[in-house]
Amino acid sequence: MIGSFSGDEVAALTTGESFFAAPGERICPACGERRLRTYVNAPENARRPTLVSYVWCAGCRKFVGTRARHPEGLVFSDPLAALSAGERRALECSLVGFLAHLDRLWDDGVLPQAFAA
Repeated sequence: MIGSFSGDEVAALTTGESFFAAPGERICPACGERRLRTYVNAPENARRPTLVSYVWCAGCRKFVGTRARHPEGLVFSDPLAALSAGERRALECSLVGFLAHLDRLWDDGVLPQAFAA
């Protein structure tokens, strides 16, 4: 079961060093474990440069997703970039399954992503 971070917990996620500057696991503001993870992607079909961020805790299973303007010049690795649009849709059709897939990528050392400006 996936839950949502509270407003105060989401606010806590925005403090400290940027995930782009320090992409490793962090302390979760909900449960206090170092299991907070992130994954970002830039959808090709977006009308304007968009960055979609997924932030979740592999411990307490809380989650928040956001869309924002893709910062100009920000480049990053994306282990899901090789998937076809259909494969991507199938993977993302279930948030629980999608986050489980991302957790496996973290556990296998494929994530976190690398960022450069």
